[in-house]
Amino acid sequence: MRHFLANSELEFSAIRAQGPGGQHVNKAATAVQLRFDIRASGRPEEVKARLLRSSDGRISIEGVVVIKAQGSRSQEANKAEALARLRDLIESAEHVPRKRRPTKPTLASNRRRLEGKSKRAEVKSGRAKVGV
Repeated sequence: MRHFLANSELEFSAIRAQGPGGQHVNKAATAVQLRFDIRASGRPEEVKARLLRSSDGRISIEGVVVIKAQGSRSQEANKAEALARLRDLIESAEHVPRKRRPTKPTLASNRRRLEGKSKRAEVKSGRAKVGV
């Protein structure tokens, strides 16, 4: 289920990148910070709930996703990278996990488990002191 991101839902800001790069990195604001408010977005409610429940460090307590992209020297490339990361995050929240059905252990596996326990008990009993 693909949902498109409206430009009104996204907030971009250009910031200075960190790390090496010489004078260029000190002058140009090529890194991009993308902010996306989950609660104010047009996503379905169940997707919003899954996003807010996720333990991703990019999601703040207020429900705002903050993604910083600074891998490229181009602001446009960093913008595209930030958008791709946001899409991946939303797509992972759209995936509905299958409900787990509890199963019982098979008769053979129970037998193997009990045989292993009795063999171990036999080994341990062999270590005991011999009575006089």
